[in-house]
Amino acid sequence: MKKHNFNSGPSILPAKVIEQAAAALHDFNGIGLSILEIGHRTDWFIAVIEEAKALVKQLMQLNDDYEVLFLHGGATTQFMQIPMNFLTPNDTAAYCDNGIWGSKAIQEAGFFGNVHIAASSKDKKHTYIPKNLSLPNTAKYLHITTNNTVEGTQWHSLPETNLPLVADMSSDIFSKPMPFNQCSLIYAGAQKNMGAAGVTLVVIKKNWAGSIQKPVPPIMHYQKHIEAKSLLNTPPVFAIYVALLTLRWIVAEGGLTEMEKRSKQKAALLYNTIDSLPIFTSSIAKEDRSLMNAVFFMKDENLLSSFLQTCSENGMVGVKGYRTVGGIRVSMYNALPLESVQAFCELAQYFAQKHG
Repeated sequence: MKKHNFNSGPSILPAKVIEQAAAALHDFNGIGLSILEIGHRTDWFIAVIEEAKALVKQLMQLNDDYEVLFLHGGATTQFMQIPMNFLTPNDTAAYCDNGIWGSKAIQEAGFFGNVHIAASSKDKKHTYIPKNLSLPNTAKYLHITTNNTVEGTQWHSLPETNLPLVADMSSDIFSKPMPFNQCSLIYAGAQKNMGAAGVTLVVIKKNWAGSIQKPVPPIMHYQKHIEAKSLLNTPPVFAIYVALLTLRWIVAEGGLTEMEKRSKQKAALLYNTIDSLPIFTSSIAKEDRSLMNAVFFMKDENLLSSFLQTCSENGMVGVKGYRTVGGIRVSMYNALPLESVQAFCELAQYFAQKHG
């Protein structure tokens, strides 16, 4: 049975990337060694990480004012590492609370300084993106989560601010062209649009990293990682290689403009289908719906288990909603083909006819 992979992360990878990564496990570039065996300071791996950095800058259209880092710890570690670098106990940072991951970032920042909530969507259970922000001039930075994987909302444009903008782009990185140069720091776990779990991308303005004055443990210090060119300690070699392969695939497929075109096509098909079927319901503000993660529910909750079982029997993987939200979640990352969304929509229509 053909599997349709709607997992929210780790998630679907392009088939070509999996084939190339599998080949490199046996023999990397014909050198007679596995990618798992090469030293991280060898010319073989330096070529990998430098090409990956260059492709990140190419896709984001960033100049040498920015440094690209590949770090350990997942995006969750960045919740802590950012305030550890940029906040003192007397400082304040502004955060948007638009979902579970933003809330976790707020909690971590509170260990290092003061947190000002610039906007919150808690009043409507994070079903929309508030556009009017309250920003104190003295704040060290503004933090947003550009796509809320759990709740199914997305910032479709970056907020305007004079503060350094920090963006968690874990679940919509490289899905569309954006004014990335409006950000002072961008971070993303790789396991959704950029590769395999195990590496985190950080893109940071060099002058902002250079402004850090407080004592920071070297392994957590952005400037130290910049100076070491992401080799301060042994990096996740294989995950970085898979990221390189995925970045190459994005470029070869037409870049971010093509990724956005495909995302809009998949999302339009999915949302139009769900909206047309009375057995489904969604409370997400239509203008804020995520192109990456569609979250919706059964009007009759008693049908949910039957629908999820039907999905499983037809090769639909990963459609159960997040444990704190429930319902259904269909994740549509770059590597997901349109055919999988079509198959899901056909199944949803069949189920609606049967139970409507």
